[in-house]
Amino acid sequence: MRQTWDEYFMNIAHQVATRSTCLRRQVGAVAVSRDNRILGTGYNGSLPGTPHCDVVGCLRDELGVPSGQRQEICRAQHAEANVCNFAARHGVALEGATMYVTAQPCTTCVKAMATTGIRRVIFDSEYPDQLACQLAKEAGMELISFREMVEQAEKENGNSEESEKS
Repeated sequence: MRQTWDEYFMNIAHQVATRSTCLRRQVGAVAVSRDNRILGTGYNGSLPGTPHCDVVGCLRDELGVPSGQRQEICRAQHAEANVCNFAARHGVALEGATMYVTAQPCTTCVKAMATTGIRRVIFDSEYPDQLACQLAKEAGMELISFREMVEQAEKENGNSEESEKS
């Protein structure tokens, strides 16, 4: 059976995440135009020309910082921010685009995506950042759980199959 566009792009985001050198969580992101064209990809990792976390270690781990806190002391940049910065650097407009991300965006990434015009974010796993959810809503950005979307589609398909049998 052919994948939906959402499944296709989320699978690509998971593949992009394999490039991450983060010791805590590998995240991938894919920005997609309204007509289903890939505008850019990104993963969480160290800044260009700087040592990677898998080489020098994780300061947040060393300090015992919980997930979702003190992101400013991380040497890496998040996947979504990398997509936004790549697009800006290369003159790629993200206005109206959808971002597929393997993890729910943090506050900093929501700000970057809202500023670049991302309208929808489809994410796979949860991330503990309620402010990000609030800011996304205020900015008119949809945050959509991929898993909930798949579950809803399965329920709808199950209901339509049952009605066909009747």
